[in-house]
Amino acid sequence: MAPVLGFLLLLGLCGDTVSEGPLTSTDRSVGLKFEFPPVKYETEESYEAGPINILFQIVHVFLHLVQPNPFPEDILRKVIQKKFDLSKDYEKIIYYEIGIIICAVLGLLFIILMPLVGLIFCSCRCCNKCGGEMHQRQKKNGNFLRKYFAVSLLVICLLISIGIIYGFVANQHMRTHIGKTWKLSESNFKDLRTFLNTTPEQIDYIAEQYTTTKERVFSDLDKLKTLRESLVQANLNLMDTKQSLTQLGHNLSDVRRGLEQTLSDSTCHADPVQTTCNDIRSSLGLVNVSINPDQLPSLEEHINNLTAVLRTNLTALAHQGYNYLYTIPERVQNETVNIIADVKRALNSIGSNIETASQGFPIRDRLSYFSSYLKKAEDYIHRYLRVLEEYDLYRWLGCLVACCLLTLIATFYSLGLLCGTYGYDQSASPTGRGFISNTGGVFLMVGVGFSFFFCWLLMTLVVLSFVLGANMEKLVCEPYQSKKLFQVLDTPYLLKEDWKYYLSGMIFDNSDIQITFEQVYSDCKENKSIYATLKLEHAYNITDQVNITKYTGDIYSSFENMNISIKNVMKVDEEGRRNLRAFHSLELDKVDYAAIMAETAKPPTQVNLLTFADNLDAKASNLTPGNLKNSLRSHAETLRRIHDVQVVLLQRLLSAVYQCMQELQQKTTGLGVRMQNILFFVNDTQNFVTNLITAVVHEERRKYVTTILSYFEQYLQWVKHSVTEQIAACKPVATALDSVVNIFLCGYVIDPLNLFWFGIGKATVLLLPALIFAVKLAKYYRRMDSEDVYEDGKYGKW
Repeated sequence: MAPVLGFLLLLGLCGDTVSEGPLTSTDRSVGLKFEFPPVKYETEESYEAGPINILFQIVHVFLHLVQPNPFPEDILRKVIQKKFDLSKDYEKIIYYEIGIIICAVLGLLFIILMPLVGLIFCSCRCCNKCGGEMHQRQKKNGNFLRKYFAVSLLVICLLISIGIIYGFVANQHMRTHIGKTWKLSESNFKDLRTFLNTTPEQIDYIAEQYTTTKERVFSDLDKLKTLRESLVQANLNLMDTKQSLTQLGHNLSDVRRGLEQTLSDSTCHADPVQTTCNDIRSSLGLVNVSINPDQLPSLEEHINNLTAVLRTNLTALAHQGYNYLYTIPERVQNETVNIIADVKRALNSIGSNIETASQGFPIRDRLSYFSSYLKKAEDYIHRYLRVLEEYDLYRWLGCLVACCLLTLIATFYSLGLLCGTYGYDQSASPTGRGFISNTGGVFLMVGVGFSFFFCWLLMTLVVLSFVLGANMEKLVCEPYQSKKLFQVLDTPYLLKEDWKYYLSGMIFDNSDIQITFEQVYSDCKENKSIYATLKLEHAYNITDQVNITKYTGDIYSSFENMNISIKNVMKVDEEGRRNLRAFHSLELDKVDYAAIMAETAKPPTQVNLLTFADNLDAKASNLTPGNLKNSLRSHAETLRRIHDVQVVLLQRLLSAVYQCMQELQQKTTGLGVRMQNILFFVNDTQNFVTNLITAVVHEERRKYVTTILSYFEQYLQWVKHSVTEQIAACKPVATALDSVVNIFLCGYVIDPLNLFWFGIGKATVLLLPALIFAVKLAKYYRRMDSEDVYEDGKYGKW
């Protein structure tokens, strides 16, 4: 082991001397910073339907009006437990489904009655009844009725068109988003694989961070001072820089003198060359170095003094000044000699224990169990996604046909209104109406015929999709978003009669541990770790594993067993004290590093030599051939060589000096205070070390052990935090569940399905008043076979 005094002085250099107070937790943790590597996932956390979401909300409001009853938790529990008896519980079902049942019954009546009414209506018209007779009687309010029927039919057609648009939009929305299902599933499975693959890496990462902690402690145990080396390097760079600056200054002076001689040529005294020469002459002062070499101080004296001090470094000072203490390893018990080696062995042993513990972490087993099913689930889902996409094409075509049929009917009504209104002649008699007006009436009757023929088929589609979509929305989507579905599944003894909580029974084979579906889902949504979510402390108590005393007992015992009895202590010799005072008087932390760095940050020359040379060339090019022109170009080339040979090298040296000064500034910050503390420690020791050295050693031993162990305490606390809150953060699991239920089932399928039947259903129901008004209005547009004859002007014109 290093000498005890050297050990204490080393603590002093680190800023921990007897004169300083006890370390705080903040001081001890400086320099140790653990950051858990982030994990990125692809799948979006939420699903935005876009502008169509407004239409979905309208449908949700309608469904709430139709079905306002709360979620039937009791019925679902009985169904899951297979205790549901339809003969006894049918009243509850009817009560819950009463709104949907009424709407479905009305739809069924529509399906049954509309073809029947259509058949009777057609038969009646074939017998010249029900408006089938091509004879129109004059009425006093006939003009008003015609306009009323036309406006009413126009409004109904607009409402039908809105419903048709809903149907088209919903159909295409479902088609588009089901096409995105493959990408959604790929994204979720990729996130789940990332989750499975990164979790073991995270566990290993935590174990690897022990090496960082251990190296920090080893560094404190074996720390050597490198200040002299930094000073030597900085001084070498400074000397090289000063030499280069001096040489550069000489060379630039030679260039200036040469230029002055050149500019003294007689050619320069005549215009226009005189102007050029004057410009060059006025700028000669810039051809000089910008840094004064005298502003770069030599560090030789500091190095010599520091060298003298370092001849009595911590161990040497202890040897010279505290001869007796230096031989403490030979005087104390044998185990003290190898205490540092013992501590290092204990630290390495702790690392092995932590690695072994990480390998036994139960999350690995849980994830391996889950991983075995992931590939099967992925293959299964991908196989059926292909089937879904194939059948969705047929669904899309069927819904498209339904929308097109309604569009065709609405088109006939619209064409009838357009032609009838445009071709109607108020002065024409019923038997003399024009072709366009008659065509409008025919279009209206064709629309009526198509309405009777197809409306029952459309309503059948509406009823089926309504019953399916409404129940899925009320029984799956809404309770999933409100978490009532999870609350039902969390009912004790529901999924298995002898298990109170199903998840805990499945995970731990102990169903009394309260782990609920709702809690697991909520925790995963918040991206909590599996350890906290599944309460794995019941299988692996991380608090016990990261108990500091479990790992540091050997370290404590190694230091506590130091039994040091010191007598006849030798005082520090005068040379050692003089060297320490000399080191303190260096005041390396008070050197004006900022001024040196500011000086070395300047460019080597006052003007860019290359730019100046280019300007000389440019000005020489405007001169007539002769000695002046040649001399200027020669000087320009000389400046370029100086830049390439000297200035570039000087720039590197200046950069090196700047970095060295920056490093020295960091290393010497607070050095005077620390050396003052050491001097105070040495002086104070002279007065009381004889009687209190044992207590001092024990106190420093305690503080140093506290410092070392604080690293491990910080590390183990980070391990606990990482395991309980960050390792295997299960957000991808909740996201995958949301993708299946909330996004795919409810967002991609149920919402557009409900919007489809809402739009098509509204349009189909409106066919009933539309065909009534169309039949009434067609009488005013079609050409009649006969008409009533009245005296002219009795009822006014037609």
